[in-house]
Amino acid sequence: MKSITNPFIISGYEGREYFCDRVHETQQLAREVANGNNVALIATRRMGKSGLIEHYFNQPEIQDRYYTFFIDIYDSASIKEFVQKLSREILQRLRPHGALVMQRFWEVMRSLQPGISFSPTGEPSFNVQIGDIQAEDVTLEEIFRYLEQADKPCLVAIDEFQQIANFPEQNVEAKLRTYVQHCHNAQFIFSGSQRHTMSAMFTNASRPFYQSVSLMHLDSIDRTAYNEFAKALFAKGGKTLADGVTDQVYQISHGVTWYTQKLFNTLYADTNAGEICVPEQVQQALDYIIKTQAYSYEEILFRLPAKQKMVLVALAKNGPTQSITAGAFVRKYSLLSASTVQAAMKGLMEKDFVTCEQGIYAVYDIFMAYWLKKEH
Repeated sequence: MKSITNPFIISGYEGREYFCDRVHETQQLAREVANGNNVALIATRRMGKSGLIEHYFNQPEIQDRYYTFFIDIYDSASIKEFVQKLSREILQRLRPHGALVMQRFWEVMRSLQPGISFSPTGEPSFNVQIGDIQAEDVTLEEIFRYLEQADKPCLVAIDEFQQIANFPEQNVEAKLRTYVQHCHNAQFIFSGSQRHTMSAMFTNASRPFYQSVSLMHLDSIDRTAYNEFAKALFAKGGKTLADGVTDQVYQISHGVTWYTQKLFNTLYADTNAGEICVPEQVQQALDYIIKTQAYSYEEILFRLPAKQKMVLVALAKNGPTQSITAGAFVRKYSLLSASTVQAAMKGLMEKDFVTCEQGIYAVYDIFMAYWLKKEH
């Protein structure tokens, strides 16, 4: 088993011991799947969608009954890239189940067979590149044919699912909806962070995925539950977490899971065995994190057009803002005009530097927002 030096994991999933709460959400996923429903899981980025899905997939009853596949398509720009990721994930996940299970997959995937090689011991290797996929529609059909014919039911999770709306190919949503609808041996979890886009995909009557899933929203972990979790991990390391630390961390992180974990990861590292972590250390931890990221933040700012830079700094200083084109906001930060702000904000949102949740605009990277506020 992998040795864990710091129990506050900020990347990947390392088991239930290092996973906080989400008991209700895990049960909700299990209930939906048990009743044959596909799920759309919606939450702001870094709230812990991927961790929740991996935690659910790692439940013993799920591992025993299903084949589980999980891909993140945030950086995918076409159906070809989508097909390549899903094919690779299926092959990698099936490998531990033995040669017969693998054989069932590659016998179906005839269009990709030239990209699958074997070692002298018979171990398969997936070497398919984007350019090797000559007919993505054929390969996609083969993938779903395999899912339908697999010897165990399958669970397929697709993270940042809203990206398919940006694929250049025509009718991607309709095509995937048809395959999903007719695949009775697999269930799907579509997770995404762009709330407006995801909601539109599943609640707009004119869209192919309309009313085809159970909608599920992911909010912050309960503060009390996280406090108990953090205290237990500190205690296991021979350290003590004082009252009030979690409250301060939540105030900074807004309860977003990754930022909460990152702050506690730093606090844990800064507290020696036998010592007490006190609230005064939280600001020091934040300053340290910002200092380590300052160079990359400077590079990001340097590459932004001047008007986008001005609006980003203004938003960081103002905090989450609803009326970004209001005269008061424009005047307060000496911005040129409401139309300038609107155009700049469009560019910032396309680059994922700004998020908009329920009409509230905010700098996406919470730590970058603190740095902008402090340094500019």
